Amino acid sequence: MAGARVVILGGGPAGVAAAWQLARQRKADPIVIEQRDDVGGNAGSFAIDGIPVDYGSHRFHPSCQRNILDDLRALLGDDLLDRPRHGRIRLHGCWIHFPLQAVDLVLHLPWSFGRGIAADALRRIVARSPAGPAESFAAELERGLGATICRDFYFPYALKLWGLAPQELSATQARRRVSAGSFAKLLRRVLKPPGARRFYYPRQGYGQISRALAAAATEQGAEVQLGTTLRRVHLGKPHRVEVERGGTMHTLEAEHVWSTIPVTALARALTPAAPAEVLAAGTQVRYRAMVLIYLVLGQQQFTPYDAHYFPERDVAVTRLSEPKNYSGRRDPADRTVLCAEVPCEVDDSVWRLDDAALGTLVCDALSHCGLPVRAPLLQVVSKRLSAAYPIYLRGYEEPLARIDDWLAERPDILSFGRQGLFAHDNTHHTLAMAYGAAECLSMTGQFDWERWRGYRTEFASHVVED
Repeated sequence: MAGARVVILGGGPAGVAAAWQLARQRKADPIVIEQRDDVGGNAGSFAIDGIPVDYGSHRFHPSCQRNILDDLRALLGDDLLDRPRHGRIRLHGCWIHFPLQAVDLVLHLPWSFGRGIAADALRRIVARSPAGPAESFAAELERGLGATICRDFYFPYALKLWGLAPQELSATQARRRVSAGSFAKLLRRVLKPPGARRFYYPRQGYGQISRALAAAATEQGAEVQLGTTLRRVHLGKPHRVEVERGGTMHTLEAEHVWSTIPVTALARALTPAAPAEVLAAGTQVRYRAMVLIYLVLGQQQFTPYDAHYFPERDVAVTRLSEPKNYSGRRDPADRTVLCAEVPCEVDDSVWRLDDAALGTLVCDALSHCGLPVRAPLLQVVSKRLSAAYPIYLRGYEEPLARIDDWLAERPDILSFGRQGLFAHDNTHHTLAMAYGAAECLSMTGQFDWERWRGYRTEFASHVVED
């Protein structure tokens, strides 16, 4: 294959999709560097006792760009399943369907909650909207949704998810992370017919998306190096990328280095080193960690729901998913797996718990919520994600811009993807970033930075779909 050499850091969906697009268009010779032994990153999958499980709860949303969705359908064929949403959330000690449905709000929640929402909506109609932008996550959501639903759902859930009070979070966190951020948007979601709430899911687990993209990239001549850890990127003409694989150091030369790893990690990996003020800015751009606890139970199915959400502060778990229910599989008949998500900080008390203690933590939380584990607990497995979610602390925009501006001055260094752009995005958003990046590279190896700035503006409008 003729073309520029592009080293892509990170084998998540954005990385492998970019490699495939570059290779299929004959624009470059891409090499993907991935430190795990499989592609997919935080959107990957692995097997526990013969059951495919994901790194948390993942769905592929139908709002994906048509050309990207067509590509995935072609790659996955009948393995890309069209599935109904069937989750539930615990509010005021009651279980209601999630996404929200009107009948649940009327019949299954205390009247005081409904009256509070109605009063908030009425005040929103008659009151004049505050002038100027909201200053925090709390102010943004209270302005759009009122105090009741914020107090009982969004604020406690935000505290659990990001570890900070809603008043400490940027308003951008609300705009990018809460798709139903106003009464009008919430009403449209509540009134949507239940049958319209659907998602796509691969038969063999969510990581099958990245595996299919990686396989297609390899077939077109790209290279995917697994079990390979980035050590340094020496800037020059060409750039030299130092990696470690199997205990041996290797050097890759490339005209372009594209990174989907956390933007802060990229800044620390470059030589010559970033200025002190840029490195200091990196300490102010933070990611939330998470421990994933998998319980293997000796029963075919725990509940018929794909996911449970727990906003209450006295429940350690934020979300519980049952992977078999995402794909609708019934086998194996004698066991199922639950995946519990517990946000935390790297090396805090939760992060350091062993599997037995983590299993007890989850079982106690479920019992507290009326979901006791009665089947034999066959196994507990844990996984730790050090950068699960970006934290949009108030004022984060300035240090992030400082890193972003400094990287923009480095020749032929591109940061993109969810981690690379510090974005709360779905997989279909990160694939759009990968496709956009490939479109910006010409057949002669020149990158169109003006066009990329246009894409960046588009990406900034993405809102996460729950």
